[in-house]
Amino acid sequence: MERNELYPVFLKLHQLNVLIVGGGNVGLEKLSFMLKSSPNANVEVVAPRFLPELEALAERHPSVKLTPKKFNRWMLRKRNLVIACTDDLKVNKRVYDLSRKRYLICNIADTPDLCDYYLGGIVTKGNVKIAISTNGKSPTTAKRLREFFEEVIPEDVNKMVENLNEYRKTLKGNFEEKVQRMNEITEALKNNK
Repeated sequence: MERNELYPVFLKLHQLNVLIVGGGNVGLEKLSFMLKSSPNANVEVVAPRFLPELEALAERHPSVKLTPKKFNRWMLRKRNLVIACTDDLKVNKRVYDLSRKRYLICNIADTPDLCDYYLGGIVTKGNVKIAISTNGKSPTTAKRLREFFEEVIPEDVNKMVENLNEYRKTLKGNFEEKVQRMNEITEALKNNK
């Protein structure tokens, strides 16, 4: 049986520098997805032209910069994360190759062989965030799972998280004792099926 070898990570995009190469429909989709989860993400979008919807989205997010130019390798300087989503395969491949030389993690839209990471489905309820991956096999399945989790996770889950955080701060003892106490308190979540 094939196995999903991806390692999930939650990035603080407001502390990192992201480059998106491409100002069309896919660029709009990638930027929208990113800003939905991280509204203050530091993103620069580079393209000769931008969709009006992408321009409007960037206008609502001061941390997003639009650069109306063709991609150039110097644009990779001081980046942490790169996404290429132009309709030119040669440009996308060039972005990927140059990113790899600089040890940058890169995603080339709709080209799994040229992706160091995938953008999965995300469910957010306050401080609770769940990422869903189908290993790049079925974005539709990830979307349906996201919709399912959005429905079944209670809206007040954030209150529980905040209360448990406050309680955790009051605990005395060593790390193992604190973990044991928190496990006892949250045991009901596991059994509440």
